[in-house]
Amino acid sequence: MNAAEPSLRSKPEATTATPPRDSSTADERRLEAGSPDSLSTEGRMIRKLLRMFGDPPFEFVLWNGERIASPRGCPIARIRVLDRGVLFGLLRDPNVRFGDLFSDGRIEIDGDLIQFLEAVYQASSGSESQPGVLRRIAGLLHRPRTNTLAGSRDNIHHHYDIGNEFYRLWLGRTMAYTCAYYPTATATLDEAQTAKMDHVCRKLRLKSGESVVEAGFGWGTLALHMARHYGVKVRAFNISREQVRYARERAKAEGLDSQIEYVQDDYRNISGRFDAFVSVGMLEHVGVEHYTELGGVARRALGRNGRGLIHSIGRNRPGPLQPWIERRIFPGAYPPALSEMMQIFEPWDLSILDVENLRLHYAQTLRHWLELYEQNLARVRSMFDERFVRMWRLYLAGSVAGFTTGTLQLFQVVFAPPDNNDIPLTRAFMYPS
Repeated sequence: MNAAEPSLRSKPEATTATPPRDSSTADERRLEAGSPDSLSTEGRMIRKLLRMFGDPPFEFVLWNGERIASPRGCPIARIRVLDRGVLFGLLRDPNVRFGDLFSDGRIEIDGDLIQFLEAVYQASSGSESQPGVLRRIAGLLHRPRTNTLAGSRDNIHHHYDIGNEFYRLWLGRTMAYTCAYYPTATATLDEAQTAKMDHVCRKLRLKSGESVVEAGFGWGTLALHMARHYGVKVRAFNISREQVRYARERAKAEGLDSQIEYVQDDYRNISGRFDAFVSVGMLEHVGVEHYTELGGVARRALGRNGRGLIHSIGRNRPGPLQPWIERRIFPGAYPPALSEMMQIFEPWDLSILDVENLRLHYAQTLRHWLELYEQNLARVRSMFDERFVRMWRLYLAGSVAGFTTGTLQLFQVVFAPPDNNDIPLTRAFMYPS
């Protein structure tokens, strides 16, 4: 599989379009050459919007042909605004309305979509033009949905129960919907997902005959891998009915159902003692207000001598997930800072043994997912509609940009009860020759 970053456009079929084409008319060029004072009211509003987001190197082309460019040199992308209503939507709530308008086809991007979104993140993070009061207002407008027992079920249903066949199109053979681990730059998606599962199992130092509890298991791939290759028994919890059904069928078909119990229930209802606790890609759905509760579940499950690992998208400092993604794609999701993750461990006196950041591995994983997604557009369109096609393209491309710019991180944290001294002195055990 080609690991190069795909060149994408906002149009349904991906094509190379960098730098953006110049198809301007003479009237457009006259408008572009005009001084700021010659801009229309709408043009001045766009100027203000560009400044508010740190003047990223873009050019806007309005429905009337007027062109407004950032003063920061040659634009890397052209944003085509197709009607006046788009402009007012952007000014009212750009963090959510841009994604909606892009999905509706009322905004088009000429240029590489990932490069465009990277520039948005970089300009926003480096800009001092967004005063604290605006950030506070945005926080009030875009509070993530709650993750109570009932709220978690609704949030998970929104994202994961839209059809296993859809996810099968672009997740690859493993059906693993979490960050892969690339031992080499040329590793395929499936190779990297298998390497990630081995990476997790080695960190937990799993041994044949041990017991593992998994909080949130996706489509069950990690439990299958642990049972088949490490000889452990797994009890795995998940509240997505589609994923539970798929995982149970797969375990039975592969003759591993005697080693794995897939439980359709909330992680808060985990009981019993285990040698290892693992959670890969679930913490984003827990909510900071429930971290201490999660830590208590892990502490009780491990007793005195167990080992635990939590794998999660995170941030360098506390802050919400991008509001459009939280509202339209991942309701209730929140990527924590490491300081917030400590609320899992500190109240229960759990010892942190190892922390690793796999941020660039997730960027590569997402590039592979996006490549497969683009290859299967006709199937996706037949399952849903054009709006859905554009919405998920934006989500996947935006996620690549989040990891390449450092807006998002990927943390793996290994921990243990405080009096567990069965701890390797070096990391050599993680990298067998």
